[in-house]
Amino acid sequence: MAKPTIVLVHGAWADGSSWNAVSKELQSQGFDVLTPPNLLHGAGDAAYVASFLAQRTTGPVVLVGHSYGGYVITNAGTEGGDVKALVYVDAFIPEIGETVFQILGGSGSALDVPDPTSVLDIAGYPGAPEGDAEAFLKPATVHDSFAQDLPEADRLLIVASQRPITLGANTTPSAVAAWKSIPSWVVVGTEDRVIPPATQRSMAERAGAIITEVAASHVSMVSHPEAAIAAILAAVESLGD
Repeated sequence: MAKPTIVLVHGAWADGSSWNAVSKELQSQGFDVLTPPNLLHGAGDAAYVASFLAQRTTGPVVLVGHSYGGYVITNAGTEGGDVKALVYVDAFIPEIGETVFQILGGSGSALDVPDPTSVLDIAGYPGAPEGDAEAFLKPATVHDSFAQDLPEADRLLIVASQRPITLGANTTPSAVAAWKSIPSWVVVGTEDRVIPPATQRSMAERAGAIITEVAASHVSMVSHPEAAIAAILAAVESLGD
């Protein structure tokens, strides 16, 4: 089989640069790596990534998602391109009909609180459907719960550059479960305070995924990129079996 293209999908409050450490290492090993934008606006996010896969890749693809990016790859993996493996890093792995907020409900997540405005800043945006808005992480949430294992200077950069996700994206039911037909690998951050480790493991086990763990925050691909790289390479190796 031809060497696969690695497609890395970022999550909420991030952009493609969140994958830089992973991308650099994979590129140094001769892989073509793409980090498409994730629109973070809801139902169209997976359609965009599927269209990107169809138009921007040829041959086999290993599709990787972080956090909300996991929701997106779950919905996009069978809809565009020749996706042979899915890799989830500190990510949502929804069943059909599940939403992000449903998965977090009762999980102990730092975001599952009675008053969401205690951890998020909510702001309107042009063209929003009625009742929708964008959510930004409060600085304290970044420092204490999102990226607590990064140096302070890096946490401050996340606060400054974060891309918001809409509330609608978190309440859109998953429409496809690509993990039912595509082999999956999962990296669980055992210090993740956004998607608690028990929730990650439960979703991974449901998906029949190969699970590895790393003592890291929700952004393990930044703080401990070697874990994501190892899972991706394991997925690549399986394609030759």
